Amino acid sequence: MKTLEELALLIPDAKIVGEPNVKLSNIDHDSRKCVPNSLFVCFEGEHVDGHTFITQAVDRGAVAIMTTRHDVAVPEGVSILIVPKMLTALAVIVPYFYDYPSKKMRVIGVTGTNGKTTTTYMIRSVLVNAGFKVGLIGTIQIVIGEDVFPIHNTTPNVIDLQHIFVAMLERGVNVVVMEVSSHALAENRVAGVEFDTAVFTNLTQDHLDYHGSMENYRAAKAKLFDAVSRAGEKSGKTAVINLDDPAADFMLEHAACDRITYGVERNADLHAADVDVHSGGMKFKIRGAFGSMSMNLHVTGLFNVYNVLAAVGACLAEKIEPEMIRRTLEHFKSVPGRFERIYANVPFTVIVDYAHTPDGVENVLNTARQITKKRVITVFGCGGDRDRTKRPIMGRLAARLSDVVIATSDNPRTEEPAAILDEIEVGIREAIGDKDYEKIVDRRAAINRAVEIAAAGDVIMILGKGHEDYQILKDKTIHFDDREVAREAIAAHA
Repeated sequence: MKTLEELALLIPDAKIVGEPNVKLSNIDHDSRKCVPNSLFVCFEGEHVDGHTFITQAVDRGAVAIMTTRHDVAVPEGVSILIVPKMLTALAVIVPYFYDYPSKKMRVIGVTGTNGKTTTTYMIRSVLVNAGFKVGLIGTIQIVIGEDVFPIHNTTPNVIDLQHIFVAMLERGVNVVVMEVSSHALAENRVAGVEFDTAVFTNLTQDHLDYHGSMENYRAAKAKLFDAVSRAGEKSGKTAVINLDDPAADFMLEHAACDRITYGVERNADLHAADVDVHSGGMKFKIRGAFGSMSMNLHVTGLFNVYNVLAAVGACLAEKIEPEMIRRTLEHFKSVPGRFERIYANVPFTVIVDYAHTPDGVENVLNTARQITKKRVITVFGCGGDRDRTKRPIMGRLAARLSDVVIATSDNPRTEEPAAILDEIEVGIREAIGDKDYEKIVDRRAAINRAVEIAAAGDVIMILGKGHEDYQILKDKTIHFDDREVAREAIAAHA
């Protein structure tokens, strides 16, 4: 336990109102999770203000609150810690409070626009086979050993992340593999985390609504390599970087540590050669300092060649033997919602993928073109309240690489779904030529339409939501899983 005064001393210009020596056992921003002797953090979000839950937090045992306001009323006997900037203060206070749990485990961070989830799952599978107890923090879920928990952000906020690290440490985890988003790096959610291996997959257009420019987006990603380059309590720091990506040199400039580069086109430390992609998987050779390693994999697509190379690089950085890496990855099947085939007794193929950026759409549709015998039918949309500039770009790509395009809703959020489709349609019309396209606002109807028109040998690509089992509308969130809906559509048209 630490006192409120100990925490206040870490933050210049912090002020305590009430008892400074109150002892704290926990820090939380969710009043429902407060326990006796908690410090309750009053976040002021876009939709929720934590100050309105002070009474509930105190009822559950909070003895102090943390705020940036000077006019907060609290129940009698509750102390107040006032800080100048909430996120800046939390970045210092929370890791210190929990005694920096990441310093007691190896931590592998993976950043990039696309490929983070598949790469982390590949790394995890190798580490598990190598005998480590592994924790995973990703877009889909948190995994601690064999236990699986839901997650809502690619990288949790600094409080939740430290809670996760503590839970992993208590359960004997010795290696953590985590996706690290640009938002998390920009907001310093990974403050206090000592990274040992950092992986860069790629940088393509996404999140410009948040970062404002590709330069800002790139700079946010580079912060992971600043972090892994800092001296810490552990040795053996390595940056694993995709040399084929235009941002590679920028990332390398920020990597003042050991480096492993990988690529297909450039002469990297890990080089993929003789790549043979087919419908059932792919084969290629990886050439590196260890010699040559022949890979015969169940996953397919050039984008997965890069994911495999990234995973191999990270595992080599963690001193895993090449043969163990090869043997594990050759048994690796897939990640939910990542080029996931919907198996059914029909003469066409249905694949669900999370692709929601121009680069992601281009990658998966290029792969679909390679494996299809006939037409590629693409069902996709773009999220509302997100980067609008990528909508016509994705429309052009879908039109160019598909034979039939069905534009539909993704997660429209507060925007009008039809208005989003109009912006996508601008790009579709530029590239569609004499091919067919439709706009169907209702996503279920769009998927049904794709199944209805599919013929033998066609491939239906349902893009954008992947593993997600919900759809965010203007006034509510509903259950919606592309995989379930595809199976229902197939059954209805059988």
